[in-house]
Amino acid sequence: MATQQTLLIIGIFVLAGFDGCFSVIPEEEQHPNFWYVKGKEALHTSLSMKPNLHRAKNLILFLGDGMGISTVTAARIMKGQMEGKTGEESVLAMDTFPHLALSKTYNVDQQMPDSAATATAYHCGVKANYGTLGLSAAARRKDCSSVKGNEVKSILHQAKMVILGGGRQYMFPNETVDPEYSTFTGSRQDKTNLVDVWLRSKNNAKYVWNKKDFDAVKEGNTDYLMGLFEPKDTRYELERDPSMDPSLTEMVEKAIKILRKNSKGFYLFVEGGRIDHGHHAGQAKYALTEAVEFDRAIARAAELTSELDTLSVVTADHSHVFSFGGYSYRGNPVLGVSYSKAEDGKSFTNALYGNGPGYQIANGTRPDMNATSSSSDEYLQQAAVPLDSETHGSEDVAIFAKGPMAHLFHGVQEQSYIPHAMAYAACIEPYTDCQLENYGVCTKFSLAVLLLSLLSSLTTLM
Repeated sequence: MATQQTLLIIGIFVLAGFDGCFSVIPEEEQHPNFWYVKGKEALHTSLSMKPNLHRAKNLILFLGDGMGISTVTAARIMKGQMEGKTGEESVLAMDTFPHLALSKTYNVDQQMPDSAATATAYHCGVKANYGTLGLSAAARRKDCSSVKGNEVKSILHQAKMVILGGGRQYMFPNETVDPEYSTFTGSRQDKTNLVDVWLRSKNNAKYVWNKKDFDAVKEGNTDYLMGLFEPKDTRYELERDPSMDPSLTEMVEKAIKILRKNSKGFYLFVEGGRIDHGHHAGQAKYALTEAVEFDRAIARAAELTSELDTLSVVTADHSHVFSFGGYSYRGNPVLGVSYSKAEDGKSFTNALYGNGPGYQIANGTRPDMNATSSSSDEYLQQAAVPLDSETHGSEDVAIFAKGPMAHLFHGVQEQSYIPHAMAYAACIEPYTDCQLENYGVCTKFSLAVLLLSLLSSLTTLM
């Protein structure tokens, strides 16, 4: 039996030794009462939960592209460790959403989904074929003649998005030189400047391409904002130049401040797209730091809106073959190594991929590694199968929800259910007959009932 020694560190953490290895354990967690209190608090919260049956004035859909459950767990721990904690006990903003469901992400014709068909599901409420966007399954990818007549509309098509992100080159003619990078030009062959077209079609609209102009936008005088901060994809959070490009959190804040001026409410779609890119590249550090920033944006949105009238939903289009496990003591770095060796006598990381560019077996052996190398920005987590790009996963992803009618998200649902539940909560097509009352109306009604009750009681007493 291994011996255990404990040492109090600054009255907060205990180092527990097992066979010469050490784990950082918060001291209070060693006492049963800590878990009893925590359990009772959680139980009290559960017993106090009541569904919000009002109509949602605002809808926000946060889509973590490629954010499977293993990514959520690893991002939670990374967030805590970035804050100087052990990490496992940390709480993401999405973790605080009271209602939870699982989303089945398969496409009509394929077990492992892609981002186009899943977008059709969570925006249009219809499952589609792999590689098709905005088309029902009756349309086939290789048969262009089958497209016409099989188009499907977003259930939330009445809403108007705010457009912030990358993709600048796709909006300008190919002879237009990029304002930031002189070696880039637009890519349009039709000589059309789509930004000008967009600006001419709207009042109080602004276009910006850098952080300075973005910060200068006055929300009170702006109804539409287009911000394209890179020629193609936005930069990873690890590489973002904060003097040139706003963060996802800053973009969400600006969007909400503009949108919330509308007395009829708004619909905002926020995508954390580079989680997916980091995983495809086999670089977990990029994917997980993107997920942490995505969660910061969720937290900021919560500060700027009210749970009483805003339905917020967080989900993913699909997962990845990213795994997070192995043997690790409490507080082990997310990108660290297992405390035990593999059968080949070499170390391995707790974060691994089922396939991808991280395949490193040569002549029947794989390289040894350590926590220093595995935590570097460019490190490729080892993968079991060699591919130039890691693939999506096929398992379910989570749906987190809070706000009016958030309890509609429960159990295991088809991914195409998401926009149906959101549309019903807001009483928009095709659910305009939902008969849900606005929060303000119901509040006034409740106060009126309360006053009538008091007056009745006073009459009886008199």
